[in-house]
Amino acid sequence: MRTAGCLALAAAVLASCAGCGSGPKYVPVSGVVTLKGKPGSDLVVVFLPQASEGNLNPGRGSSAYTDKDGRFQLKTMDGDNGAVPGKHMVQIMGKGTTATGYDPTLGSPDDVPAGTRPLVDPVPAEWRNPGKPFEVPAAGTDQANFDVK
Repeated sequence: MRTAGCLALAAAVLASCAGCGSGPKYVPVSGVVTLKGKPGSDLVVVFLPQASEGNLNPGRGSSAYTDKDGRFQLKTMDGDNGAVPGKHMVQIMGKGTTATGYDPTLGSPDDVPAGTRPLVDPVPAEWRNPGKPFEVPAAGTDQANFDVK
């Protein structure tokens, strides 16, 4: 009987600790994106954590949209604020259909109405794939600033 009571107590302690300390730790990350010297508004900023020898699964990526002043504050897909500390690849791209600019080398498809030009992302390709490296400090940062040229 005493053994059953100890087992029940042990099971209760283990159940109450389920999830204790589990899951990734997120730290606050924010900054500003400038595009050719001006605030990079309506852009998507994506932080992709990079695996390392001792950490093959560093956690989920984080992303944000920039505001009219180019500012952003990261969140995970689960809605947690911030990003996991460590090495990341940062990708920056135009937000959906808000991509602006015209690339004359693309031309216009025959089935596009007259006067319509193909839209291109204003962010250079090297910022979309593979992106640029960035180290998220253990305490987070409000200085994740990127000058896209």
